[in-house]
Amino acid sequence: MSTAPRPLTARERARIEFTRDIKEAARRQLAEHGAAGISLRGVARDIGLVSASALYRYFPGRDALLTALIADSYTSLGDAADAAAALDAGATGPGGHLGRWVAVCHAVRDWALAHPHEYALIHGSPVPGYTAPEDTIGPGVRVPFLIGALFARAAQDGGYRPLDRLPVPADAHRALLPLLGRLPEGIPDDLVIAGLTAWTYLFGAVSFEVFGHRANVVADPQSYFDHEVRRLGVLLGLGPAVPEDGRPSGPGA
Repeated sequence: MSTAPRPLTARERARIEFTRDIKEAARRQLAEHGAAGISLRGVARDIGLVSASALYRYFPGRDALLTALIADSYTSLGDAADAAAALDAGATGPGGHLGRWVAVCHAVRDWALAHPHEYALIHGSPVPGYTAPEDTIGPGVRVPFLIGALFARAAQDGGYRPLDRLPVPADAHRALLPLLGRLPEGIPDDLVIAGLTAWTYLFGAVSFEVFGHRANVVADPQSYFDHEVRRLGVLLGLGPAVPEDGRPSGPGA
C-alpha cells in the first residue's frame, strides 16, 4: 500500500521557489547575453539581492548554475519528445512506426523554436571554460535513446525495412563500441547506425533552422521539415511511405 508523500515544510517550499527564481533570472541572462554571460552577481542583481553571497547556498558557482540549466533543458526537451511518442504508442503496421518518428521530430523542432536559447545552450557552441559533468548525461541521452527505441521496436514488429541494408565493415563496428557498450547485447550494427543517423540528421536539421542557416532557402520551414523527416524515416527503414491516398508505397509495400 502506497503512502501519501510527506507535505513540504515552509522552508522547503521557500527553497524550491527561490531556486526557481534563480533559474528564471539565469534564463533571462542566457537570452540576453548567451551562456558565457551568465553570472551569479548578475542573477542576484536581477532578483533584487544586494550581493550574490545568498546564492551560494543554492549554487556554489556559475558552473553549477549552468549545469542545472542544461539538465533542465535536456529534461524539458526529453519530456516533449516522450509525450509525442506516447501519443501513438500502440500504432504498428504501415505508417505506424514512421508516424511515431515524425511526431518525435516535430516535438523536438517545436521545443527548439519555442526555447531557442535553451536549445543553443545544449546544442550550440561549447561554453568557454565550462565542462559539463556527468549529471547532464542522463537527461542528455533521453532523445537519442528514444529514437533508438523507435528503431528497435520497428525491428521487433517486422516494420524495419531499410532501402539499402549495407554490410557494416569491421572498422565501423569498432567505432561503435563506446555506444554498443551502453546498449543491450545482440542489437545489429546496422540498426544502431540507423538510429545514430536519424538522431544526427534530426538535430542537424533543427540546428540549421534555429541558427538561421535556412533563412531565404526554405519558404515554408514546417512543411519542408515534415517532408524531409518522413523521407529520412523511409530511407532508414521505418516502414513504407504512406501518401495521401493511404496506400503504402516503396519496397515491400
